[in-house]
Amino acid sequence: MSVPAPHRDGAPATLAWLGHPGTVAALVLLVVNDHLLKAAFPGALTGKLSDVAGLVLAPPLVAVLLTLLAPRLPARTAAGLGLGLVAAGFTVVKSSGYAATVASAAWSAVSGPSLIRADRTDLLALPALALAGWCWARARREPVRRRSARLVRLLVLLPAATLAVAATSPVHHPDAVRAAVLDERLVAGIGHGYADQVFGSTPDWRVSDDAGVTWRDPTRSEIEALTGTKGPVAGPVSRGCSTAVPTRCYRVLAGRLAVEQSDDGGRSWHPAWAVTEAQRAVLLRQYPDPGPRGERIAAQELTVRDTGDGRHVVLVANGRDGFALRRPDGTWERLGFVDAQVGGYPFDGRPPALGRSTPADRGADPLLALLAGLMLGVSVLAVSGARAGFRVGNGPWLPTCLAALGATAWALLAVVWPGELHLWPALLAWLPVLLGVLLFALVPAWSRGASGRWTLEVLLATALTLALTALPLVGWLYGRPAYTRTALLLAAVAALPGLLLGWRAARLVGASAEPVDPPWPAPRPAGPPR
Repeated sequence: MSVPAPHRDGAPATLAWLGHPGTVAALVLLVVNDHLLKAAFPGALTGKLSDVAGLVLAPPLVAVLLTLLAPRLPARTAAGLGLGLVAAGFTVVKSSGYAATVASAAWSAVSGPSLIRADRTDLLALPALALAGWCWARARREPVRRRSARLVRLLVLLPAATLAVAATSPVHHPDAVRAAVLDERLVAGIGHGYADQVFGSTPDWRVSDDAGVTWRDPTRSEIEALTGTKGPVAGPVSRGCSTAVPTRCYRVLAGRLAVEQSDDGGRSWHPAWAVTEAQRAVLLRQYPDPGPRGERIAAQELTVRDTGDGRHVVLVANGRDGFALRRPDGTWERLGFVDAQVGGYPFDGRPPALGRSTPADRGADPLLALLAGLMLGVSVLAVSGARAGFRVGNGPWLPTCLAALGATAWALLAVVWPGELHLWPALLAWLPVLLGVLLFALVPAWSRGASGRWTLEVLLATALTLALTALPLVGWLYGRPAYTRTALLLAAVAALPGLLLGWRAARLVGASAEPVDPPWPAPRPAGPPR
């Protein structure tokens, strides 16, 4: 008689790897570094420490998750996949700016605002995988067999490691919050952007000696002057005038990226510089954490400085969009963040072009557009299934259930669309609701004799809907149309042909139950007997 093969279970060995002292030390280092050391000592050293700790911690975490999902997966295979996947993912993300952008968007959807940078110098941390491999070689010799020990690792170490990897340190989003003049020099103040309030922390200062052409770090005496009682006013200053020409004044417009100009000392005003509301709508989707009503993508403060030749410059702090400068010749330019460093990280990029965008710089918007297109396609299935079910005698309960599930799914999508709530919790609730719509739309019709032709027409109507609704949604990702409501309205209109086709497909359901005239004449009834 043959002996049955022993049951293979890789979890004991991978759990031992997760509980190895080296892995636990990496977990502690990652938490302490991300939430304490980076804030206290920002720079390259603390950044690399997180990479090293993450590369030691991530492979056993991946291996444990794989063995939990596939219990028969051998421990050696799970360990190899954990090391290989982490090495490949880390190398791709740190080598490609596009991959880093995609990873940032995905990680932000899972754990909140996150920023992953492509930096090839971070690849110097890859040898930390050898330390992870050494921990595996030691841990696999003593797999965790006792139920109590396994429960401790599952209930304590696994959640802690998952949260440590997902809950990254705060993202340093720059905010242009101050524009002032100190000793005839322009001064730009850049906030850290941790909290919702714009004026919430001591800014990092930049100084210009040539009316905004070049910028430098302030000297110690200038920092003392800026932070002392004789420094700039607390702010915000929304209006300023030229000293040489007192009748020439400027003011910011609240809630907009716009400046108005007065030539008569403030009695009348006309536009001097502005970003249109359509262009600002695109910027609101490009910048992370713009505020509940977009108040961080708006002019905050301005200052006017005379250049000594009868002309003047105007510096405007525009929140997340950086600084705008009116040069002495009257031309305006968006400067960005004047080669500043905030929280130890450089922000030397130019501001995004007005009115144009790409899916890569839209954060979670590509995922939102995909979900909206899927919901419109599923709406076609829901309408088709409801009418087909009503036709075969299911009564009003089916349309009622589908309407309730569809309304719930749309409500969940509407809640996360503004970007104030994380996508991940909403998706956990959204996916079962979507599955319920699919089941209620198709199963009742199939169980009551829906033909293959009905299924084909409904699927074609759904495919047509996905293709047509993709046009305005993809255009929205590229900034055309600029407004979200316009893109959604156009997508809803584009879904109408598919809905009509799905509605008409109900004629193919239950047709076999209808009486059909025979192809030959009916026999005459027999007469009364003679």
